Amino acid sequence: MRYVLAVPMVPMKAFFDILEQLYKKVLLGATLENESHDYIFYLNPASLDLDCFTTTSSECSNHHDVQGRHQPSSANLASISVVPVRLKKHSPIYSAREITLLQLTVIKVMITRILSAETDSHAKEKYRDVIKILLKSSDIDSKLTCMFQNSDKLLCHMAAKCLALLLYFQLREKITLSNSWVAFCQKNLSEYPENEKVVYCLWTLTVIIKEIFKDTCSQKTEILKQFLTPFDTIFQVFYNSLFSLHFKSCQDTSKIINSMICSLELLELLIASRIHLKLHFTCQRILFLKPSCVLDVITWPVEAFVKRKFIIFIKKCLLWKVGEDLCWGSGPALMPPDQYLDVDMLALADAVLQAVDLGLLKTLSVRGKPPCFGGDEVQPACECVHGPDHVILRAASLLIIKSLEIKFQSCASANEIKVDLQSFMSELLTFLKPHLQPSLQSHNPCEWISRVFIEQDDDMLEAAKASLGIYLKLTRQCKTTEGLTQEKEMWNHHTHKYGYNPHCIFLFLLKNIGFDSSVLLDFLISSETCFLEYFVRYLKLLQKDGASFFTICKYFDVTELKDSINICGCSSSLVQDRSSNQTELSLWAALGSHRNAHASVPWASDASGPLNQPVMSKEPHITLQAAAGLSPPQASQSLVDYDSSDDSEVEVTDQHSTNSKQTSLQQEAKKKFQDTVRTGTDEKELSMEPQSRPLVPEQSNINIPFSVDCDISKVGISYRTLKCFQELQGAIYRLQKKNLFPYNATALLKLLKHTESIYNESMNSL
Repeated sequence: MRYVLAVPMVPMKAFFDILEQLYKKVLLGATLENESHDYIFYLNPASLDLDCFTTTSSECSNHHDVQGRHQPSSANLASISVVPVRLKKHSPIYSAREITLLQLTVIKVMITRILSAETDSHAKEKYRDVIKILLKSSDIDSKLTCMFQNSDKLLCHMAAKCLALLLYFQLREKITLSNSWVAFCQKNLSEYPENEKVVYCLWTLTVIIKEIFKDTCSQKTEILKQFLTPFDTIFQVFYNSLFSLHFKSCQDTSKIINSMICSLELLELLIASRIHLKLHFTCQRILFLKPSCVLDVITWPVEAFVKRKFIIFIKKCLLWKVGEDLCWGSGPALMPPDQYLDVDMLALADAVLQAVDLGLLKTLSVRGKPPCFGGDEVQPACECVHGPDHVILRAASLLIIKSLEIKFQSCASANEIKVDLQSFMSELLTFLKPHLQPSLQSHNPCEWISRVFIEQDDDMLEAAKASLGIYLKLTRQCKTTEGLTQEKEMWNHHTHKYGYNPHCIFLFLLKNIGFDSSVLLDFLISSETCFLEYFVRYLKLLQKDGASFFTICKYFDVTELKDSINICGCSSSLVQDRSSNQTELSLWAALGSHRNAHASVPWASDASGPLNQPVMSKEPHITLQAAAGLSPPQASQSLVDYDSSDDSEVEVTDQHSTNSKQTSLQQEAKKKFQDTVRTGTDEKELSMEPQSRPLVPEQSNINIPFSVDCDISKVGISYRTLKCFQELQGAIYRLQKKNLFPYNATALLKLLKHTESIYNESMNSL
């Protein structure tokens, strides 16, 4: 029941003090002693007439709705009865604005306490009663939406935050949403861009969906369904209106950018709800139905940070990782894909490739001021080092490689795959070339993944997995359409030239981590990367394609040998005017390579500068700098939720080094080489079963000079790779034996064990 009373005035300080005491009690989760109705007067924003609080002490003639008659004492909020009062100006510190902000804060904290599992049940029930009475006794939704018109940005923000929590409270308590608020949002969304209040509608909608994700209740899907139903059609209208604007002709572009950023966040949450909650609204598919609208924004003359946000958003959509930051811990699990998933992903991938074909990469702002936390301005006294924006480089690279993988999954023609792959990978490598130093032109093109993604492990592994998927798809197609050896060699040349040979990519990955098995172990038990799925698929490929792997390993050895000779200052005595092809063949001959090895690794002939040709004996002198490994890091304790390593094959979406100071390069190489070739006393414990013969020969108590005559197979990259696999196998086996490994790795251990026989067969064939 409402009482309409004329209220006498009281100093604002008294009102503020009461609110402050209430805030402290709610913040601590303490139980409120008074009747629930007693607190409504102090929480209702209508208790404050903002026009009344002037520098004078004149009374306001308006009447206000009053619910309670109890005012807390200075010690606590317990029952000192007072008549309802009107506030009188006491001090500029206690302004109407400050009191209103404190009211909104108390409401926000109270609802947060209701939603928290840590709040005492009695206190929670009291808070729930207070909020329910507040919702029934006053049209608080309308009062808060009226604050959106205020020029005070902080007041608008707090009003939107408070309103969002009140609306979510209603959804959770199965209270019908206010018709006035629903109508307010529908009107503003449908009238964009004429109506400027749309930002607060978007922001409120976003906060509500975030609260649904954060909540631990089991009715998430039902709550979200109830919430989205009135806005499904309206949001589609707004989406079309927003992204059909002519940006260049707009006078105030800042408002458009603000609306776009807010809508992008809401769009991401809608797609995330499709992934993690079983719902099928059209607004959740709007990006996939009209992907060109969002892609066009990247080509607009907008600030670099806007393009960055949009390209990262599209990358997340292609990787099916939208909303992953909302769903950790107790968040909702990944739902089975809906019936439209394949069609939608193919539509988005096609739109990305079409945009790239129309010149999307040329519109990206890769160079310029470095993006920094807090702005891009650098103090005059500080030196500004300009360089490429690696976030953009990584996102653009993943957009193309992932879109190609998605498109090729539904493509039946090997020729069509090759044509598209050649076209888009050429454009990508051309785009990356100016931003990578030294340029990719003088290196193996397959190195682009390791170079671009060296600072982002999860993206690097996604790119490697996508390129492996493309290779496997093309391999299957080529087996059915090609049979001639010459055609196969041409296709092998194609994989190197356009940077998607899986053996090269994997070897560059191992080189980046210094062949450190503990880093691979960290990847395997981490839930933040797709390494398990990628690694299992690659090991299966290695079983079938071991010959290509060892051929490529030999070329890597040649390259390291050449680099080591140059570092040692031997290049001055070498012949400089020979062609790169001749040099490469001489190096292959010195290593006893296969006759057709040059055809298998043709990228070196495209190098920009001539290779230096050394004069080599039958048993080459090898510098061991390249063979030196890096110190192992500690493995991460994060776990991945796989029941078995077999499951990684069907999963949908799924550098660290320690520097040590050495007195000389010779001592460092000597020590690391000894570590590489020496077998420890517990070597037999590293395998699942006793080995028929050790993979690594016993080499104890021998002195190895910096440059020695030895077989390349004992220090080459294939040896270091298999040594890394053996150490990884032993680490996994020991952890699984103690039930410390997060999933059943039996299948993975079998694959790793099989690599030993592949290596032994290769050594025997030499």
